[in-house]
Amino acid sequence: MNKDELKTLLEAVASGGVTPDEALGKIKLQPFEDIGFAKIDTHRGIRTGADEVIYGAGKTEEQILRIAEHILQNGEKSVLITRLAPEAAQFIAEKIPLKYDEVSRIGVAGEASKSHDRGNIVIATGGTSDIPVAEEAAQTAEYYGNKVTRLYDVGVAGIHRLTHNADILAGAKVVIAVAGMEGALASVVGGMVDCPVIAVPTSVGYGANFEGLSALLSMLNSCASGVTVVNIDNGFGAGFTASMINKIGEV
Repeated sequence: MNKDELKTLLEAVASGGVTPDEALGKIKLQPFEDIGFAKIDTHRGIRTGADEVIYGAGKTEEQILRIAEHILQNGEKSVLITRLAPEAAQFIAEKIPLKYDEVSRIGVAGEASKSHDRGNIVIATGGTSDIPVAEEAAQTAEYYGNKVTRLYDVGVAGIHRLTHNADILAGAKVVIAVAGMEGALASVVGGMVDCPVIAVPTSVGYGANFEGLSALLSMLNSCASGVTVVNIDNGFGAGFTASMINKIGEV
């Protein structure tokens, strides 16, 4: 049950269409349900406005399938699955409807969102090698109903590629800057726009990049105001946070 469904139920109680006991029967489920290897957070949508997301890495195909099935069988129309391996995606797709993106390794079980019109999240990458992380952010943001504009391979090694798209950046409500190497893209973007910038360091780079640590530290030390940073390769976290920012002010 999500917030809208709970509100509708409470309004029905207030109008007399549903008795308090009937309502209690619908909401008395535990805050989580224990299925042995996982404890599914059934009330997360009520608390946070977004239902539980399945992190696929480290889970077996069967575990992912059972969690997804349980969520779908308990009132949710879809469930987002991150870091989903192609083999696991194929296994799950044989059992339940699944939309899968191989680049981002994002899967959506159940009904895919048809609305992508909230705000405008611009996702910029330093290079082509950063696209898998950027697409994890993009697919996540689109899942939650946001409009996404992609600016890929516009890093500081050829900064004219970025400045050429200054008008696109100016029209953003949120910018997600995804970069490896030294991670300078976030600082440059932060000095160009009047909206929040979410910086995503990636593990792309040579040895002294330390698998993304150098980009992470550069972004954390950005001199541009309005830049916040998520963890290395955490496209999902960036996309989710950008969606939350887009929702601010909605009734």
